[in-house]
Amino acid sequence: MTTMTVRRAPITRVLRSELRMVLRRPRTLVGLGLLGLVPVVMGIGIAIAAASGETGEGGEGMAALVMGNGMLLPIFALSIAVAMLLPLTGAMLAADALAGESSHGTLRGMLMAPVSRGRLLAVKAFGVASVTLLAVVLMAVTGMIAGVALLGGDGMLTASGTSLPFLDALGRVLITVVYVTLQVWALSALALAVSAYTEHPLIVVVVTLGVVIVSGVLSAIPALDWIDPVLITTSWEAVGEVISDPISWSPLVEGALRAACYMLIGGSIAYSRMLTRDG
Repeated sequence: MTTMTVRRAPITRVLRSELRMVLRRPRTLVGLGLLGLVPVVMGIGIAIAAASGETGEGGEGMAALVMGNGMLLPIFALSIAVAMLLPLTGAMLAADALAGESSHGTLRGMLMAPVSRGRLLAVKAFGVASVTLLAVVLMAVTGMIAGVALLGGDGMLTASGTSLPFLDALGRVLITVVYVTLQVWALSALALAVSAYTEHPLIVVVVTLGVVIVSGVLSAIPALDWIDPVLITTSWEAVGEVISDPISWSPLVEGALRAACYMLIGGSIAYSRMLTRDG
């Protein structure tokens, strides 16, 4: 009598396979392409407005600093995209990861395979996290190229009125990339939790964007300011602290910790559901 030994595929091979599968989806490639174009379109718009004399004294906040300050364009673009475009991207990826697989009938086969469900969830989460990181990095890179080419500047003029050399400006962009990625990962974790409970990807996207919209509405009501610490969108505006000199780290650290809490909550809910899910 012989005994069959089940051998696991190396985790690196599994992760590469998942990443290739996600990146081969046409909607993923289209989404990444459109996100990469966002800073370029913004840069073109700002350059045209400046050339026609439509910008200047009336500008406010970060937008007023971008002209002639090209290294600020990626930060400006990411601060805009984190409000809706990047959350939408994370929600769509999380919807495809579990709900999409379930709707196509492939998730049942994965659950029946001799692989722990925690490992399966971790692989799916890796795919979502990697592509959302890629989306943020892509926007930052195209933003820097478009900013320097269209708007000029070899450093960064901060909101405090100080000038930073190129390397310091690059460091500010990297901080923005990390911070925005954490916020998108937090929302994607919640989307993954919803995805674990349904086989309809559209429901995941609607619920996730609903959380963003409701959080924004609640945070805009002064009488409900006591609920702000638990709203996922509370720290999204803190990305503006990156262009201050010196940087005010307190809002950024608070936002990062809040994102980590949401990642833990979303991951725990998704894992508890995966333990009992049949397909």
